[in-house]
Amino acid sequence: MKVLVTGATGHVGRHVVTQLAEAGHEVRAMTRTPATATFPAGVEVVRGDLLAPESVPVDGVERMYLFPEPRTATDVVALAKAAGVTRIVTLSSGAVTGGFDTDFQLPVEQAVEASGLEYTHIRPGDFASNTERLWGPMVRAERVVRYAQPDAPSLAIHDGDIAAVAVAALTEDGHTGRWYDLTGPELLTRREQVAAIGAALGEEVPFEEVSADEARAILERQGGWAAENAGFLLGFEDYSAGGTSFDDVDWSSALVPLPTVPEVLGRPARTYAQWARDNVDAFR
Repeated sequence: MKVLVTGATGHVGRHVVTQLAEAGHEVRAMTRTPATATFPAGVEVVRGDLLAPESVPVDGVERMYLFPEPRTATDVVALAKAAGVTRIVTLSSGAVTGGFDTDFQLPVEQAVEASGLEYTHIRPGDFASNTERLWGPMVRAERVVRYAQPDAPSLAIHDGDIAAVAVAALTEDGHTGRWYDLTGPELLTRREQVAAIGAALGEEVPFEEVSADEARAILERQGGWAAENAGFLLGFEDYSAGGTSFDDVDWSSALVPLPTVPEVLGRPARTYAQWARDNVDAFR
């Protein structure tokens, strides 16, 4: 069985590739920059871009892990079906379960379901890796995190656990037609997450509280993903691009650890502290 992994160098995709390869499966890893990709021996690395469906290498593939690109999802899925792909596992978002008609994940889920192929949707909430994209530049440069709302809670999930659920859905029976909402195993505040990063580094990393406006300005200066998502992450926008207030959310009832990871994998979900130890080099 050959599995195509799109978005193979992403935070989750690279784990999907590695876990499939380590389990002995034949893997084709698709990336826009194959020359810089580093994967286990035996992985077939190919160039492809979801924005150019004709470049997606679906020939000879039986199953596919699909990164969410809504603009071309219908065409990519149609090409996969015509090539003989029988099962697609999509990386989606917990926002879909929450009832948000997102422009990002929902169209991809709809395209896959309409194809008639076997499918599973993976819907993680807060990615632990997002904290590296938010705070990594500050920690690396100054060993400090300047951010808003230090007591805001998170159920951040280890990217490797997201990937492990996706791999199970790709390679095992019993997951077809299901969607899996994923969270980490414990509720931590942002201040506690920063403390876990410091513990992994073996150094103190203070959390310096700033206003939401100041935090947004900091992220915008950083650029990249942090700047693009600053408005949503800090409560200036919701999934419909409208206004929302952090204080209007009843976090005590909205954030509850879900048992999905242990139910699917037969082991506990990994903690944020474990994620920080596994990714400590990103903060050095």
